[in-house]
Amino acid sequence: MTDLEIIFLGTGASIPTARRSLPAIVIRRKDELIAFDFGEGAQRNMMLTKLGLNRKMKILISHLHADHLFGIPGLIHSMSLMDRRRELEIYGPRGAKQFIEAVLKTVRFTLRFPIRTYEVGGGLVCREREYEIRAAWADHLIPTLAYALIEAPRPGKFYPEKAIELGIPKGPLWSRLQRGFSVRLESGQVVKPRDVMGPPRRGRKIVYSSDTRPSPSVIELAREADVLIHDATFEDALGDRAGETGHSTAAEAARIAKEAGVRQLVLTHISARYDDASILAEEARRIFPNVIVAEDLMRIPVPHPE
Repeated sequence: MTDLEIIFLGTGASIPTARRSLPAIVIRRKDELIAFDFGEGAQRNMMLTKLGLNRKMKILISHLHADHLFGIPGLIHSMSLMDRRRELEIYGPRGAKQFIEAVLKTVRFTLRFPIRTYEVGGGLVCREREYEIRAAWADHLIPTLAYALIEAPRPGKFYPEKAIELGIPKGPLWSRLQRGFSVRLESGQVVKPRDVMGPPRRGRKIVYSSDTRPSPSVIELAREADVLIHDATFEDALGDRAGETGHSTAAEAARIAKEAGVRQLVLTHISARYDDASILAEEARRIFPNVIVAEDLMRIPVPHPE
């Protein structure tokens, strides 16, 4: 099983349907969960996917429309009932902190764990040892952020034959070189990782853009992404409606993916008018072939690039 997968907890827009909960996408990276939005119904689907409530977790709110964040109060309540003690990190545009504070002030329950809420804008959102999260302003009716999870480069490929040729005995010294440290042999010779390894390999990149019109800043954020998850609320015939409401059509999302040079496009935020969203996939594939329409409970593994 890959150490990085995308789990779609909610793929609908504005109101839930029998098939789709409201927007919520979780990236499971090793033992951590990174959620992009957390709409109504996401908590139940989180239970169905057995993600658990006590992992290290971040929630990144794209914007303060109800369908993208009304699942958060219930999640916090359930985490407290399950005796979570681990800190929960929440990021979002201006107003996110006031929303969380209002929930904690007006809803009567005992909060058993710390919540850290950060109001952010475009640029670096947070940095961990193995990845960073960056944001860019999208083009919606209210301030809205698109987010990118960008892994740090991995060490280059290790070449055992080069290590043997240099007289490095197999074992701890090989492991040290693979972790990026130089080693000293009994002869006094110092061997550097670059002597036995190829160039660093890029990490994986996943980009999420919720409600938005086609946006140059989202294109730049999504450059060379392994997966772009993009708003595709409407079909082309409803392009005027998409413009009025600050959304994208499936074809517009495909043009974004093509221009950004991404590897896979996933369409989400599907209007409740579509019981069958195949028309969205068809319109997008005329422009960008590697397209799928997200469904609730869908899981997409993201392997390391070759």
